[in-house]
Amino acid sequence: MRFRLIAAVIAVCLAVSAQTMSVEKLRQFLESNIEMIKKGLSNDKELAAYLEKVKLTERLDERGVEDMQGEMRIGPKTLLVLRRLAADSASLPVAAPTAPPLKPRPIAPPTSEEQAAILDDVREYALNYSNTLPDFICTQVTRRFAAPTPGTKYGGRVGDDPRWQLEDTLQIRLSYFEKHEHYVVVLMNNSIVNKDYDKVGGSKAFGEFGTMMREIFEPSTETRFAWDHWATLRGQRVMVFNYHVRLDHSKFQIGVEEGHLHITTAYRGLVEVEPDTHAVVRIVQEAEDIPSYFPMKETSDVLDYDYQNLSGHTFLLPLKSQVLMKTNEAVIRLDEEFRLYRKYSADSEIKFDSDPIAPLPDDKTKETKDPGAPPKQ
Repeated sequence: MRFRLIAAVIAVCLAVSAQTMSVEKLRQFLESNIEMIKKGLSNDKELAAYLEKVKLTERLDERGVEDMQGEMRIGPKTLLVLRRLAADSASLPVAAPTAPPLKPRPIAPPTSEEQAAILDDVREYALNYSNTLPDFICTQVTRRFAAPTPGTKYGGRVGDDPRWQLEDTLQIRLSYFEKHEHYVVVLMNNSIVNKDYDKVGGSKAFGEFGTMMREIFEPSTETRFAWDHWATLRGQRVMVFNYHVRLDHSKFQIGVEEGHLHITTAYRGLVEVEPDTHAVVRIVQEAEDIPSYFPMKETSDVLDYDYQNLSGHTFLLPLKSQVLMKTNEAVIRLDEEFRLYRKYSADSEIKFDSDPIAPLPDDKTKETKDPGAPPKQ
């Protein structure tokens, strides 16, 4: 009722103090009132009555009425009034063409000298990252999905999205003590397990706490970096560099349990960096040139870092990792989320509830290309 009253007040003000209207203002007025009608806060008769008091300042032709009718669900009474307005405005001048909205001005990338200095800072940050971390424990929630590979008998057409099915959910006690990670699977599908992660079957990934970052920036890796783009991540502007690591300098390994096959591959990806601190907030890694004989055909990992509070101090720690693996028959996805960080001590514990932990909202890990600065008017 309150919204209905507001709409009525707007219409009365229009009738009393502003009985003239341009075609563009008419269009905007119709759009807002049609939305009111959709919500049941107004109706076609009321809108037509408001428009009876309007006089246009420029010509509305039949094509304009048809366009409005096509774009909006205009009721029959309002449509009759619009046609009357078109007839009454036939002698008025044609509306000036509306200028297209100005596009944001792209932000210039840093100069080559600035990029080199930024990457030096990021390298120092990456190589010292593990040394800056306190001892802690957290809950790692790993959801493992699988789907038939698109283009196969049960996978749909080539190019379709995989038809994901949740295979299982693991709640893992992850402890980081004296620069070493230890993973214990406490719950698997809400059943108590209490096993080391590497003794539990199925797909898994390791190395989220600094290993991936360090290997990319090790001088011996000789990673090639180049500017890629500005982006927005979790509401903050970030700098994005692409990178490539050759096979003869790579330590990136992928493996399959069947046959105990492991290979090292070249890889490429993206590193996303805070402009002010030059801290790494996202790493994208994708295997390259996997041999044709190897069962795994594609694999990639997207690792997000975010700020966490530990005993009154703030640290940039893993937030979520998403690993994708593809074989000829199946696609596998691991969604790993890191929750409930606590400072480590001998008696540190995290309560593991049988109720499932809800997944992180998509906007926490959604990156968008930064449109740039607003245009000057």
